Amino acid sequence: MKLNESQVDQVLDQLPAEVIPDDHPTVPQLESVFGPHTFFIGQEGLHVVERGAGEAVSEQTTYVVKVAHWADDRKNSLVPQDAEVTDTIDLGPPSEPEVSV
Repeated sequence: MKLNESQVDQVLDQLPAEVIPDDHPTVPQLESVFGPHTFFIGQEGLHVVERGAGEAVSEQTTYVVKVAHWADDRKNSLVPQDAEVTDTIDLGPPSEPEVSV
């Protein structure tokens, strides 16, 4: 899930990580492996954020999902892994899509 700036700030308030900017040279490679997401890198590895599938918008939980872990203690390269939910966060209800005229 791609996040807007406000949502990124909310995640960073709740997750000890850094966001990888969309214009970073590694983003196209990450998106080719994991799909279009806002990527967060931290001590545990690479994470994305996904909404749960609650029936009502107010019931949708937002999950932090680890999709890659560090290859070694030097933390120079990542190894893809099976998606692992590591936390839940509060992003509030999904925002309305922006409409261009």
